Amino acid sequence: MTGSIAAFIDALPKAELHVHLEGTLEASLKMDLARRNDHPLKESSEEAIRAGYTYHDLLSFLNLYYEGVELLLTEKDFYDLCYQYLKKSASQNVLYTEMFFDPQLHTRRGIPFATVIAGITRARKAAERDFGIRSQLIMCFVREMSAESADETFTQALPYLDDIVGVGLDSYETGNPPAKFAQVFARARAAGLHLTMHCDLDQENTHEHIRQALDDLASERIDHGLNVLDRPELIARARERDIVFTICPSPNDVIRPGCGRRDLRGMLDAGLRITINSDDPGYMNSAYMTECLRSAQETADLTRAELLAISRNAFASAWISDAERSHYLEALDRFAALQAEEA
Repeated sequence: MTGSIAAFIDALPKAELHVHLEGTLEASLKMDLARRNDHPLKESSEEAIRAGYTYHDLLSFLNLYYEGVELLLTEKDFYDLCYQYLKKSASQNVLYTEMFFDPQLHTRRGIPFATVIAGITRARKAAERDFGIRSQLIMCFVREMSAESADETFTQALPYLDDIVGVGLDSYETGNPPAKFAQVFARARAAGLHLTMHCDLDQENTHEHIRQALDDLASERIDHGLNVLDRPELIARARERDIVFTICPSPNDVIRPGCGRRDLRGMLDAGLRITINSDDPGYMNSAYMTECLRSAQETADLTRAELLAISRNAFASAWISDAERSHYLEALDRFAALQAEEA
């Protein structure tokens, strides 16, 4: 990557639509939490923790992810987790982010829903005050847990809906199609929340899962969803509905090594709208938005115009007011004009 394109990506106004708060847990904070909560770790250094992050598919990654979740116990823990992510993102010129969180992973351990969201909400407000970064929350349902558990979790969330902009679906996909959660997604839509769903790369029945998300549950976005390229009818449906795919280069290259150029370029060539995101940077070599955009640019030989379009997609499809959207798009337009003057 040349210095000029790297500088372009550094300065590019960014929005992130696909990041798991629990997946931003860095090794340094893991050690702090372990000491604070008297929770023994297998490893004794940050380097050893990071060296242990080896996985080859979704399930092996989730096993690591769930180990880290066990360290989050108190409101302060959730505050520190969220504030650290937002501080890092703001330093990379991320102006706005929508963050997934998984309350079921905590309530099933006896941690009250109120504890989780109180810590996160305090951190969001503090980060906006301290760094100017705006953020919102997407509550995900854990797909290997029961539909009844998801419904119960939504009921627990009702007093906090002012702090939640949408609901999502994540975790282990095999045997857990979107249709399993039709009832709770209908409740969320009726409550005025937005909908998005993970369709991870190369999972069992992935094409049917994408179809269900698009047609049966009317998801507004698809998280990952690269297998849409396998089926022309799904491509056509996604284009018809103007669906945005929140693509994450880091995990995709683990599941299907070398897929980046073909699939990123394939999405663009098929006329699909994509955004680039970090997913779980704490477990993926601390690759946040800037690093992920650099990786995508190098892999798919993205032009400046394509990078601008990808950033525009993120702001255009964010779940924000028209006034906020205009504010961010104007900032992107000013950046583009300045870059054109300097070219």
